[in-house]
Amino acid sequence: MRANGRLFSHRELRDHLHKNLQKLTQAVDAWDPEKLLMTPEADAIEELTSAFRIVVPTLDREGVGIEPVKQGYGTVERFGDSFRVTQNTITLLIPYTGDRAIFTLRPNPYMDPAPQGEVTDTEVRLVWTGQSTNHEFVRRALEERITEITKCLDWARANVNGYNTQIEQVIPQRVQARKQALLASRGLEASLGFPIRKRTDADTYEVPLVRKKIKTPSVRPSTGASFEPEPVLADADYEDALRVLKNARNQLERSPSLAEELDEEKIRDLLLLALNSQFEGAAAGEVFNFKGKTDILIRVEDRHVFIGECKFWKGPKTITDTLNQLLGYLTWRDTKAAVLLFVRDKAFSDIVTKALARLEAHPNFKRRGSTDEFGARHDFIFHVDGDPSREVRLAFLPFHLRPLGPGD
Repeated sequence: MRANGRLFSHRELRDHLHKNLQKLTQAVDAWDPEKLLMTPEADAIEELTSAFRIVVPTLDREGVGIEPVKQGYGTVERFGDSFRVTQNTITLLIPYTGDRAIFTLRPNPYMDPAPQGEVTDTEVRLVWTGQSTNHEFVRRALEERITEITKCLDWARANVNGYNTQIEQVIPQRVQARKQALLASRGLEASLGFPIRKRTDADTYEVPLVRKKIKTPSVRPSTGASFEPEPVLADADYEDALRVLKNARNQLERSPSLAEELDEEKIRDLLLLALNSQFEGAAAGEVFNFKGKTDILIRVEDRHVFIGECKFWKGPKTITDTLNQLLGYLTWRDTKAAVLLFVRDKAFSDIVTKALARLEAHPNFKRRGSTDEFGARHDFIFHVDGDPSREVRLAFLPFHLRPLGPGD
């Protein structure tokens, strides 16, 4: 199917964008409540954003092609008489990527008269018919029409950029508001986490955290036929645990003579000591959880709320094996984890790059999170085996336990 005749002349682009924003609100409200509660919030936002984002077409000037020249006849009027003349018809094919509908909408500002052409799902077709056989004349005529279309697309892009920015702000707000309303209607409150309590003697600790006690769980969506609350570790407690591990990592990196003598198990024990000094709860090594052992496990009563895997780098396969092992531990109660990678090699940056690539290559990888400014922590979102809707937040913490040099 082709759109023939004048381009950018059907109706106002701004009216189309305004109606899209109205449809967006309706689309969020129309989501099935159970689906919305059970779908990870980031996935719901991404799905809606992808559905409503508009991509203004971009012409592929390098991929322009031409159909064989067609010869025919036409009629011209001269001094009141009609003459039959030979004419050439040239059809230029310009590939494009983007939303076809933009070619039918009038941007602001707009061009009058609008450019002419035919649009298919993959290309713009420009047809020139005339008597001239001068190549340069015909080329200039076609180039002028391409320039006109490009100018209209640039105007449309300026209009659409504001719309795309707006939906990226509105969609998360609408999704979060509706999710909160659904939870409130069921007497639940999301993201409360585990309330924490300061120790009375917290000021005596020199480490940068106060010892905390985890009391009661938050809730997260399940993947059953209907929504059911499930416990999760509060984000603040997760961040505090990671800060303890990062602080311990910094101490080890500053003490190469100590780190050189430690194997994986002894390093793990030091990390457990640091965690236990800060949290009122239990942190232990080699604790069974679901189907295997784990290196670091923070437990609250019968709930496993933080799992960390400690591994020395032995090549890229280390990352794949560690992820398989860690994700195998996780049950519906577990949503937060960490991979602590110990590197003794001097080529630390190269190894971290390889490790990050292997993390993203894992079949359970969903998306990257943030990376701190020094590259000391990299966040990821994975999913448990067989269920993309059950997300696992994973922090990757590389430790550079460099070997001692001659001057050390």
